[in-house]
Amino acid sequence: MNDLVEGCRITGEVLLDGEDIYGNMDVNLLRRRVGMVFQKPNPFPMSIYDNIAFGPRTHGIRSKAKLDEIVEESLRDAAIWDETKDVLKKSALAMSGGQQQRLCIAIAVKPQILLMDEPAASLDPVATMQLEETMFELKEDYSIIIVTHNMQQAVRISDYTAFFLLGEVIEYSETEKMFSTPQDKRTEDYITGRFG
Repeated sequence: MNDLVEGCRITGEVLLDGEDIYGNMDVNLLRRRVGMVFQKPNPFPMSIYDNIAFGPRTHGIRSKAKLDEIVEESLRDAAIWDETKDVLKKSALAMSGGQQQRLCIAIAVKPQILLMDEPAASLDPVATMQLEETMFELKEDYSIIIVTHNMQQAVRISDYTAFFLLGEVIEYSETEKMFSTPQDKRTEDYITGRFG
C-alpha cells in the first residue's frame, strides 16, 4: 500500500509462510492471500454487487452465474446477505456504516488472512456487535489480525493478544492470560488504564 508514497521507508520483515512480503513475492498473489478492512469503510462508488464482483472480474472471472455465486457466498460469509439480497444494484455508498464495514469484509476475495484496522471505531454499539459476530464466524476459516485500542473488544473477540508500545512488541500471549496476569508492568499499566 505504501509503494507509491514518496519518502516512505520500510525496515524489517513481514513474513507470510516464511516468505518476506517485501522481497520477491508477487503483489497480486499477496493481495489474493491478504485482505484489508480499514477503520473507515471504503467501498467503491458502485453497486453492492459490483463491489463484490470487482475482484473476481480482475482475476478473469466473467461468467454471470459464477459471479452471482461468488457475490452471494461472500455476502453470506460477511453476514450481510439477508440485508442486501434484494438491493444488490443499490449503491454501496447508500448503506449504513455498519453495513459498509461488513461489505468491505465481503469484498476481500477469500483471503487466508484478514487485516482489520480499528474496524468498529466509527460504528454504533449495535453495528459493532454485528461486526464482532461476523468476525467470530469468519475466524473459523480465516486468520484475522485486528488492531484495536478498545480493551473490552480485544477481550471479547481475540484468542491471542499482542501489546505494542511505540512500535515495540511488549508482550504477546493468549488473551485470557494477558488480561488476567500480564507479564510486563507496561502491559498491566495500559490494561488497567494507568496510561493510554
